[in-house]
Amino acid sequence: MGKHRARDSGATDFDEATSALPDVTGDYTVDVAHTRIGVRARHAMVTTVRGAFTTFAGTAHLDAAQPSASGVTLRIDAASIDTGNTDRDAHLRSADFFDVATYPEIVFVSTGVEQVESDVFRVTGDLTIRGVTQPVAVDFTLTGSALDPFGNLRVGFEGALALKRSDWELTWNTVLETGGVLISDKIQIEFDVSAIRNA
Repeated sequence: MGKHRARDSGATDFDEATSALPDVTGDYTVDVAHTRIGVRARHAMVTTVRGAFTTFAGTAHLDAAQPSASGVTLRIDAASIDTGNTDRDAHLRSADFFDVATYPEIVFVSTGVEQVESDVFRVTGDLTIRGVTQPVAVDFTLTGSALDPFGNLRVGFEGALALKRSDWELTWNTVLETGGVLISDKIQIEFDVSAIRNA
């Protein structure tokens, strides 16, 4: 965590991480208002469609001295998918995709945490979509830790998970006349997480 530099009081560079605090050990709750869980997929072989889940909840335990004792649980309301297109979102909620009436939640529960660099942590765990559970691994980068203006100890992490949706039985597609398919099997889930240490 020693890579992070303290911000100047007037700094406005959002690419620079906040100063790292000496010990971030504790139990945390994901700050939904300052967290984004995005998703993207290739569409018609030529462009990328982006969206996000807008309703979710998460908790984490961080252990700075022993990262392997850390853990995280994340529960996502599958019906909260928002790609900016009403018809597309309704299709994603249908039985062709997430089938939210039967499987309302997407759930991730970690099974292990390993520190792979000074500020990078590999989180392994079980991801459940549509009632299908598969193991995954996500590398999260600690983007900063600080006391916010309200006295909360806050940490930030970024990570991305590439997966094949067919591994979770999300197989609906349409073949294009020019070759290829309408929606890529490979999708990416992106995490920009801010979490607050519990009092």
